Amino acid sequence: MDLIARVARHFEDSAQTKLDAVEAMAAPIAGAIEALTACLVDGGKILACGNGGSAADAQHFAAELVGRFEAERQELAAIALTTDTSILTAVANDYSFNQVFARQVRALGHAGDVLLAISTSGNSGNVIEAIRAAHESAMLVVALTGRGGGQIGEMLDDDDIHLCVPADRTARIQETHLLVIHCLCDGIDALLLGVEQ
Repeated sequence: MDLIARVARHFEDSAQTKLDAVEAMAAPIAGAIEALTACLVDGGKILACGNGGSAADAQHFAAELVGRFEAERQELAAIALTTDTSILTAVANDYSFNQVFARQVRALGHAGDVLLAISTSGNSGNVIEAIRAAHESAMLVVALTGRGGGQIGEMLDDDDIHLCVPADRTARIQETHLLVIHCLCDGIDALLLGVEQ
């Protein structure tokens, strides 16, 4: 086995997936940046959720907003719903794992807030329930998916924003999700700080 060639293929596939996604995703990403920024400027907050690698992405996004991305600025209101093990295990034990994010959305979310819902397949049951809870609370949903969007793509409202990576391989979708998250963070900072380019 030629491991160097195998590694090189991963780099090439990842780069090509991102390049293939630009045309389909640039405009909705820009729309998401505007919506997220408007939420924060109006005193709202962003709740983020996902499973596995997507849970890590939710935490990464919240950390970049509460801390900073690349520029110094005020703290921004973002909460990853993936981090409180007592809540996660209590809800999973007392209700079901499908409710671990939805109950947090109903407890913490208000009209004008945004849910960043991340699911590589678009079919994660607990993310689907979180989106239902967000809709009940008159929250906007920004969904990051892949593989055509799955059930999540079908349940979004007209005002919601769907950022669907046009790929089927989990690793490539997750790698592109990270790039999208960085685009969101950079765009929010650019709008808040008045950056021209």
